[in-house]
Amino acid sequence: MTEEILINVTPRETRVALVENGMLQEMHIERASRRGYVGNVYKGKVSRVMPGMQAAFVEIGLDRAAFLHASDIVRPQNILLGENAESATPSTPPINDLLRDGQEIVVQVVKDPIGSKGARLTTHLSIPSRYLVLLPYSTVLGVSVRIEDETERMRLKEILAETIGENPLGYIVRTNAEGQSREALCEDIDYLGKQWSALQQRIAVAKVGKRVYEDLPLALRALRDLMRPTIERVRVDSRETLDRALEFTGQFMPELVERLEHYPGERPVFDLYGIEDEIQRALKKEVPLKSGGYLVVDQTEAMTTIDVNTGSYLGTRNLEETVYRTNLEAAQAAARQLRLRNLGGIIIIDFIDMIDEEHQRQVIRQLEKSLVRDHAKTTVYEMSPLGLVEMTRKRTTESLERQLCEPCPACSGRGSIKTAETVTYEIFREITRAVRQFDAEKLLVLAAKDVVVRILDEDSTAVAELEEFIGKTIRFQPEEHYSQEQFDVVLL
Repeated sequence: MTEEILINVTPRETRVALVENGMLQEMHIERASRRGYVGNVYKGKVSRVMPGMQAAFVEIGLDRAAFLHASDIVRPQNILLGENAESATPSTPPINDLLRDGQEIVVQVVKDPIGSKGARLTTHLSIPSRYLVLLPYSTVLGVSVRIEDETERMRLKEILAETIGENPLGYIVRTNAEGQSREALCEDIDYLGKQWSALQQRIAVAKVGKRVYEDLPLALRALRDLMRPTIERVRVDSRETLDRALEFTGQFMPELVERLEHYPGERPVFDLYGIEDEIQRALKKEVPLKSGGYLVVDQTEAMTTIDVNTGSYLGTRNLEETVYRTNLEAAQAAARQLRLRNLGGIIIIDFIDMIDEEHQRQVIRQLEKSLVRDHAKTTVYEMSPLGLVEMTRKRTTESLERQLCEPCPACSGRGSIKTAETVTYEIFREITRAVRQFDAEKLLVLAAKDVVVRILDEDSTAVAELEEFIGKTIRFQPEEHYSQEQFDVVLL
């Protein structure tokens, strides 16, 4: 299997694509106007304690108060030792015994604000590095469950125990640490120790609502979390970002530095790999299967449903065999769509009814096998008599659709269209693409009024930079009858 990471950088947006065998598997987006909050640490203040919910709302400087449950609050009893630490955890005391209104508290975001819900918080701080996660309020030494070899698990634990000695801090060994040397782990421990010391100093002087720790930007975070020995190369289309990536990689994973390369081509790197088309397809409900069948993906507030249909596939033997083959293909496709669209929470997959119990088991095995490479935690349950498979996938950020789109005002939220911001960046990319292919003195952009207003207001600086970059004048003209997603770039 060949794996590549593609990093596309523009002044206000960074996009990272994970490609396996030429096919897009994961898509990550970060915009300068709206960076995610997961991993950030804040000095907060309790605004309201709610005994009935065993939780509290905490003001951390965001638009909405964040949510903190009693089970996510560090208590002295949490400082546990040994293998049975988890089972020894006492029951959660009443929230009133843990917090009071107006109390200052240091918290970390574990889930971004999603929909109408505020961010989810914890006081169990964690600081990640390449191979480890530091747990400053715990003494537990854990190893990722994805490292299955028991000998390797024991080796990693022994290295940790010997290195930290009497250090009263906890660590979790990440999947990337499998097979790594003692020196590499020691470097991470030293790095995390310095990070924690600096964080303690910032906490001591920070005011309420102040961010005291922020996770890495997306480009570097992708290298930290996605880079592994199986990644053949990382292609970056920004020289500045590549320089930062080389510095970061040289410090934390020098053996992989040679796999980073600059992409200088005139054709956008995402176009070269067909990523733009894949993103457009990932925003549609229907997903065609090679056999002629298809999936219908529906994301709702409560859950995501995936319906499997045979479509035009008639099979070659009998109905049961046709259904079985379609469900096997659908299981693989569904697992890919969950990663690609970043769908989380409760997921219901409605497979076509199968009579043969062995066929049902094989479809479940295929789904579980296809989910193995998913970085998010997933749990799959047995198939119900109706052919439904219930599963969960850990959700920490918005789905791809909700990052790129907004509820459509024309249909009262029953569908969605791309945001004016998303269309703006598409226009900028189309301008760059057009200038490289054709000669013109000036360009005229026809777009919806809201899009043009946004470009001339919020992105006027970006337009000036783009004009200087391409050496041509760009004029924008609003069209009343254009939908928000519709635009044309005219060469003059």
